[in-house]
Amino acid sequence: MYNQLINKEQKLAVIGLGYVGLPIALEFARKINVIGFDINAKRVEMMKNHIDPSNELDSSAFDGCSIEFTDSLEVLKEATFYVVAVPTPVDEHNVPDLTPVLKASETIGKIIKKGDYVVFESTVYPGCTEEDCLPVIEKISGLKCYTDFKIGYSPERINPGDKEHTLQNVVKVVSGCDVESAEEIAKTYELVVTAGVHRASSIKVAEAAKIIENTQRDLNIALMNELSIIFDKLNINTYEVLEAAGTKWNFLKFYPGLVGGHCIGVDPYYLTYKSEQLGYKSRVILSGRIINDEMASYVAKKTIQSIIKKGIDISKAKILVQGITFKENVSDIRNSKVVDLVNELKAYSVQVDIIDPHADHDEMMHEYGIGLAEKAGSDYNAVIVAVNHKEYCDFDQQYFSNIMANDAILVDLKGIYRGKFENINYWTL
Repeated sequence: MYNQLINKEQKLAVIGLGYVGLPIALEFARKINVIGFDINAKRVEMMKNHIDPSNELDSSAFDGCSIEFTDSLEVLKEATFYVVAVPTPVDEHNVPDLTPVLKASETIGKIIKKGDYVVFESTVYPGCTEEDCLPVIEKISGLKCYTDFKIGYSPERINPGDKEHTLQNVVKVVSGCDVESAEEIAKTYELVVTAGVHRASSIKVAEAAKIIENTQRDLNIALMNELSIIFDKLNINTYEVLEAAGTKWNFLKFYPGLVGGHCIGVDPYYLTYKSEQLGYKSRVILSGRIINDEMASYVAKKTIQSIIKKGIDISKAKILVQGITFKENVSDIRNSKVVDLVNELKAYSVQVDIIDPHADHDEMMHEYGIGLAEKAGSDYNAVIVAVNHKEYCDFDQQYFSNIMANDAILVDLKGIYRGKFENINYWTL
């Protein structure tokens, strides 16, 4: 398989061209022939015109790439090596929603041929690839794994907005259903990952490795969030404590904040779901999830309390929220916990304006029924800087003075203005 790909006798296809799939497809397309497949015809047309619908890649990223973008199964079946990079969200009850990955498995089942390879990159619980996805492919295709085709798993490590830790320079974990497939898959990814690949001993091990990466980070942030609540009651600054503790060589530097997005705030639920299926109810992981999911409510309550203490009629109060995306310098609004913060504030019947230089108004209305203001107004009783977009980092005291009412509070969730301003009521986690 590997030799046929590098000799351009066969094609590699990437199914799902979002934040993960498109960078992978383009990187491979600089080395071999690639088919980029997405079910969204509008997105496909944009990519044909060298436009990244996710606003992560410049048009120059498409240059020099041997790639055909399509939503046609007839075109897709020309490939022999399939990479699945579709989302794996949770539903409103935090239960894994496997619909996208199972639909992708159905698609593969319709077009797979003897000798083909299928590699899943979507984040799933250990066992999902072989126990949930593989049976769908086999049932629809009538083919059998091992004898007719091979499967593998190589978890994505794409970090939206991060220009330093890219596909090329982050070690890639790979696995296959047998020794031969693992080696073929590893060699294929070595074409584009200069940092090298780590050959996991099994598909389950690779699945588990991915899911604990984000679970570990989630738990560490949960600890910081809980500490920030405690330190607030002690009337000491969390960041000052962390700076002091960080002088020790083995202290891990994590910071408090809202935990959203499609990785850290979602992946742990895949692991706890599988754990419950096996008869074990997670305690530590779920406790961390509870703390992080409640932080939006905590921030809203603290903000409202500060306004009430000033003797202001809360029903007439105005609050500005700066930043609505799930993290800094991206346009991605999926699972943004700032949206939870906005909804919590609105529950107190206050007027809430939202601005964000990266988010799209129409997309916000479609996803959440929440619109964006074109620019900040004035006389706000509280300004909450929820996301540390680069555009916000250089704002000076005069900027906030111009938009804040007397005795208003600046809530700086990321601590980017700590120690910079005088004569402004200031609070941070």
